Amino acid sequence: MVLKTWFKNARSVSLMQSGMPALLAVVMAADQSGFGLWQALLAVVGVMSAHLGMNLADDYFDYKADMHSDRDRVIRKGFRAMSVKYPYLIDGSVTPDGLLRAILSFGGIAVACGGVVFISRSLSGGFVGPNGSWWILAIATIACLLGWFYSAPPLKLAYRGLGEIVIGVIFGPLLMTGVYYSACGMVSVDVVMVSIPVGLLVLNILFTHSFIERESDAASNKMTLARLLGSNTANMAAAYLINFLPYLIVVVSVLLGDMSVWYLLVLVMVPNSVWLCRSLSAFNRGETGVPQKPQWWLGPMGNWNQVRVRGIDWFLMRWLAARNILSGFCAIVFVVRLVLLFF
Repeated sequence: MVLKTWFKNARSVSLMQSGMPALLAVVMAADQSGFGLWQALLAVVGVMSAHLGMNLADDYFDYKADMHSDRDRVIRKGFRAMSVKYPYLIDGSVTPDGLLRAILSFGGIAVACGGVVFISRSLSGGFVGPNGSWWILAIATIACLLGWFYSAPPLKLAYRGLGEIVIGVIFGPLLMTGVYYSACGMVSVDVVMVSIPVGLLVLNILFTHSFIERESDAASNKMTLARLLGSNTANMAAAYLINFLPYLIVVVSVLLGDMSVWYLLVLVMVPNSVWLCRSLSAFNRGETGVPQKPQWWLGPMGNWNQVRVRGIDWFLMRWLAARNILSGFCAIVFVVRLVLLFF
């Protein structure tokens, strides 16, 4: 029961952002001679534990900064303020010290998983050299520093408009390269070329959120990438770049022979990105409304009737569309890789 509560507090619904890229990295490593299933599974568990710990750490430092008072003042100005970010702290059911212990617990699981994989890869391939276990140490150190200083002082990257970029780097290149190495003991060009589009699409989820929430974020003095970019024109340019650069990278990689032509199947997600960008453009013009019922090809949208009753359809259709672009992209690459493994 306690574990279930902490999973909820840590926003386990967001685990798709780390779980999908991690599993994708495992599948991409599966045909390498050094592949080890147990190392791969430990890496996935470690990554997801670190993700939950990072979510809780974000709550901890936001609470310490007393941002909930700002959210209360803008409760009618945006979706972010419509939902309390850390109700378990505000209602007193959890103390800040209890939250800190939970953060350390999730972090401890991540460190334990990483430590076992590190020892295993050090014994089999050594520490130095192009395939040495220093890869794990370097990637884990960078990811931990970025994850901690995402909200923690003195850097507080999320408060400087860099949070979206940090998350994209962590859950894209760092996560996928780290899991791939953990699974097979080496790093290859193909996983790097896939990890960059994945990182951009993770970034896209957060950017879509901040794009829609610029007004309420400004009222609460929360700096995001959308606010940092400033103008509507700059934000729309960023939206198109973030949405379509992943497909361009795949196409170029295929043309250069670094990826199989079958990876071009990810282009079936292009209409989703087109819809999202057009919808954001309409939002910029003050047209905040969305269709009464989402098109089936936009992907799962949960209990849509309940969403409409709550009056948050204008936000969730756009945000879930961004999330579904990531999951669809990863699922296609995942299936293509599996097929190529056996045929």
